[in-house]
Amino acid sequence: MSLSLYRMHRIYLAATMNYGLVSNDPEELAYYKKIRKEIDDVKKEPFKRGIPINWDKPEEIHK
Repeated sequence: MSLSLYRMHRIYLAATMNYGLVSNDPEELAYYKKIRKEIDDVKKEPFKRGIPINWDKPEEIHK
C-alpha cells in the first residue's frame, strides 16, 4: 500500500520540524528517514552566497 498525499505531507512536516514519528508502519518510517537524510545532507553542504571576491588579485575582478 502506498502512502496517501495527506500522510506524506504529515510525515514531511514532522521530519522538517524535527519531530519524532509515532507510527510503526515501515513505509512511513522509510519515508521519514529519507526526508531526514536529505535535510541532514543539505545542512552539511556549504552554502555560497553573492559574488566571490578575490582580494589578492584585483585585476581578475574586471575581466
